[in-house]
Amino acid sequence: MWRALAAAAAAVAVAVVVAARPAAATDPYAFFDWDVGYVTAAPLGVKQQVIGINGKFPGPTVNISTNWNVVVNVLNDLDEPLLITWNGIQHRKNCWQDGVLGTNCPIPSGWNWTYEFQVKDQIGSFFYFPSTGLQRAAGGYGGVVVNNRDVIAVPFGRPDGDITIFIGDWYNKNHTDLRKMLDSGKDLGMPDGVLINGKGPYRYNDSLVPAGIEYETINVDPGKTYRIRVHNVGTSTSLNFRIQGHNMVLVETEGSYTTQQNYTNLDVHVGQSYSFLVTTDQNASSDYYVVASARMVNDTVWRRVAGVAVLRYSNSRGRASGPLPDPPQDQFDKSFSMNQARSVRWNLSAGAARPNPQGSFRYSSINVTQAYLLRSTAPVTINGRRRATLNGLSFTPPETPLRLADAMDYGEWTEDSRGTYNKGDGVARSTVQVYPGAWAAVLVSLDNVGVWNVRSENLDSWYLGQEVYVRVVNPEDTGNKTEMAIPDNALFCGQLHKYQKQQTPHHKMGTSAAAAAVVGSRVAAAAMLLLAGAVMISP
Repeated sequence: MWRALAAAAAAVAVAVVVAARPAAATDPYAFFDWDVGYVTAAPLGVKQQVIGINGKFPGPTVNISTNWNVVVNVLNDLDEPLLITWNGIQHRKNCWQDGVLGTNCPIPSGWNWTYEFQVKDQIGSFFYFPSTGLQRAAGGYGGVVVNNRDVIAVPFGRPDGDITIFIGDWYNKNHTDLRKMLDSGKDLGMPDGVLINGKGPYRYNDSLVPAGIEYETINVDPGKTYRIRVHNVGTSTSLNFRIQGHNMVLVETEGSYTTQQNYTNLDVHVGQSYSFLVTTDQNASSDYYVVASARMVNDTVWRRVAGVAVLRYSNSRGRASGPLPDPPQDQFDKSFSMNQARSVRWNLSAGAARPNPQGSFRYSSINVTQAYLLRSTAPVTINGRRRATLNGLSFTPPETPLRLADAMDYGEWTEDSRGTYNKGDGVARSTVQVYPGAWAAVLVSLDNVGVWNVRSENLDSWYLGQEVYVRVVNPEDTGNKTEMAIPDNALFCGQLHKYQKQQTPHHKMGTSAAAAAVVGSRVAAAAMLLLAGAVMISP
């Protein structure tokens, strides 16, 4: 349960095929072919190299249902190694598909590799992205929608449409240049802007937004209700999301149905996903602004770091104009944001992937067997290099992958802090925010054997080493009952590179790196992760 893509050599259309294999006739298969390569784009008016999938940025949405099997054949058409990770997908018994350097060798330039996994007992809104070398700062991301099976009721009426929105801070520098900055000990500094669905801001202000920027238009009909899935896929900036003149009813976050509450705006931190119901009940005198603006920063200095799209009714009578809808009053009011986060609660009466209510899992009665404190501090210098740490330790991915070879408050966490935990309806999710000078407690049931990544979702901190791996073992398992065997197509690298069969690179770029490897492990237990400092953690 941890969680915690210029021209392509040949643009391969997204091949989505649903079929049933004889071995698992009741669980359909969905097949995808992705060519991950560079695309030239200018989202903020400056031409640069972005990462697209089949020539598109953002990439395609993987739209599937509970228990489906997903097969994604990835051709790495970049000039450097590549891994794709699936944020929030649990990969039951199958960490081989997690797509991070602790469990997989990267796909060398010009090679292809096929991911195959089942979205076992999951529903909800997730996203995928390239997990190595700061590549997400160049794109390569897309949505994952896991629908309920038809026999499972959804705790709200069927929406008239389903809309995915990606928000995220953006730099005009290529990701390779951003890497060089971090490697030389520099901060990335203030982003150049915020993108919405890979596009720059609508020109709401002539002095802040240059002419000629392509912006996103979301077309809707009046009198309808839409499910809008919002993902913060940026580098390191928390964003406040809002739609001018419209209430947003929160219904789900990262696979958990929530109690249904109205918000006029919501802080969406890096790596987080939410879905809202929005009813188009306004008079359509003009288009409406859709805004994602930076939070907890100097608003005067960061004024241009705002993404602006347009919500356009089919009967709209004019262009959007005037000032943007107001963000929360005090940009530095962490209490407002924390209280907002605390207001997101699990819907204890709704079913999700299974017919029994989410609330039937009473985590307040779980015996916590181990507690770990993970403390985030400002970057430090280690062996002459700037690094990010957890508990003073910075992680450097090994040559051979390791798998081969809610609750929150301010101040310091103490044993007495346990008395403040929400043990009733704290929402289950894959990414939790930890505010500066604060902590968050995360209950994790260690019931999924494998090696799992716990990381900062802030890309700069992650790149500089702010991650750990958790090895979950079952000493009683002598076969493959609680963990799948190493896949036949596993890549081998590092000390195991001699076992790797070579591929002939099949794109116009030269080969690059090495490949992937493995070894096993197996427990079922419960642990409490205590996260301290200012960091986004995605288990």
